[in-house]
Amino acid sequence: MKFQPTLLKDAYLIEPEKHSDHRGFFARTFCVNELAAAGLNHRIVQASISYNEHAGTFRGMHFQAAPHEEDKIVSCTQGAILDIIVDVRPHSSQYKQWVSVTLSAENRHMLYIPKGFAHGFFTLTPQAQVAYMMTEFYHPESARGFRWDDPEIGIELPGPVQVISKRDQNYPTLESLMATHS
Repeated sequence: MKFQPTLLKDAYLIEPEKHSDHRGFFARTFCVNELAAAGLNHRIVQASISYNEHAGTFRGMHFQAAPHEEDKIVSCTQGAILDIIVDVRPHSSQYKQWVSVTLSAENRHMLYIPKGFAHGFFTLTPQAQVAYMMTEFYHPESARGFRWDDPEIGIELPGPVQVISKRDQNYPTLESLMATHS
């Protein structure tokens, strides 16, 4: 596995190293030892998937607040998504900065999302399936979210949002959220 730093500190693009032959290829997608050697949290306690029928679906921007913050490893196992993370650590020099990467079944890349980052994605294809591995159990009372179109953050998408949940659509801005929960 190759760990490529993103523009946001502590977040990494993970590229599986393929070993190919006449049958196809083999690639490791998770290894406790390799994550530990890279200095990343490797205590996976929960895994989930989401299936998204339509291109233009948006899910996010979600995170869990302390004391239940989580690291995540996200991949796209069917179709393609634009995966987006935002630094929501108030004392970070990169607070409110965001980065996006394309994850797809074709490129097989993964994104390591550290604690203190919000996560969301925009489906680039219909029938996109996203897999998540988390280092903390889901705690509904710690679940937080803010609007993907918060003007202070300025996330750019490659097209219009066609499908979004009422919950995600009605989230407050990040500043309003932080003021409410400080």
